[in-house]
Amino acid sequence: MSRIIAIANQKGGVGKSTTAINLSASLAARGKKVLTIDMDPQGNTTSGLGVDKNGLENTIYELMLGNAEMKECIIEKVYDHLSLLPANVNLTAVEIELIDQENKEFILKEEIEKIRDKFDYVIIDCPPSLNLLTLNALVTADSVLVPIQCEYYALEGLAQLVNTVNLVKERLNENLKIEGIVFTMYDARTNLSSQVVENVKENLGNEVYYALIPRNVRLAEAPSYGQPINVYDPKSAGAEAYDLLAKTVIGKKKKK
Repeated sequence: MSRIIAIANQKGGVGKSTTAINLSASLAARGKKVLTIDMDPQGNTTSGLGVDKNGLENTIYELMLGNAEMKECIIEKVYDHLSLLPANVNLTAVEIELIDQENKEFILKEEIEKIRDKFDYVIIDCPPSLNLLTLNALVTADSVLVPIQCEYYALEGLAQLVNTVNLVKERLNENLKIEGIVFTMYDARTNLSSQVVENVKENLGNEVYYALIPRNVRLAEAPSYGQPINVYDPKSAGAEAYDLLAKTVIGKKKKK
C-alpha cells in the first residue's frame, strides 16, 4: 500500500512544485515506485519533469470529469520508477464543470484507490489556494508536506494551512496529518532564515520533521531544462538536500 503525500501551502511561491518534482525524482532514484500527480493548472510539475503540457490528449482534467480512465492519463516512466499524472491550463475549468456533482471532493481518492497498490509513493502537487483541487488532494492524502520559504510572512501561510488541515481532518479525512516542513531557499548566512526555522518549530513542536533546502542557483535553473535536480546537476547542494529529504520520508513509516 502506497503512502500518499500532498505538497501544499496556501501561500504561493514557496517551492511546492520544486519540492514535488525533486522529492519524487529522489524517491525514484532510491528505487521507489512513484506516481507524481500535478493538480495545479499552471502545470509546472508536468513541464518540470520534461513533459510538454500543451500537447497532451489526456490529463487529470479528463480523469476528474470522467472522460478518460487513469491508465489513459498516466504517463509511465518519465524517469526510471517515476510516472506522472499531468495537468495543464484546462484544469482551471474543473470546479465549474463539476459544480452540480455530488461528492466531488472524493473524485481523486476513488481513482487513486484503484491503482495505489502499484506504487510505493504518490506525491500530489497542490495549487496555492483552498479550492476543489486542493480538497481532492487533502481528502486523498495520508499526510501533508509543507514547503515554507524562509521569509517574514512564512508563519502566516503556515497558520492558514494548519487550520485547513484540521478542517479537512474533522470533516472529510480523519487520518490526515502534517508529515513535515520543508524550509526552502534557506540561507544559513542570514539571521532571518534561522529565525523562521525556530519560529515554526516553536509553533509546531517535534511531532513533524524539518528539512532544509538551500538557496541554490542550479536548483532554480533545472525546471527550464525540464529536469529534476538529481538529473540536471546530481552533485549540487540542491540535489543533496532533496536526496536527504527523500531519505527522511522513507525513514518515516506510515502508521497503520
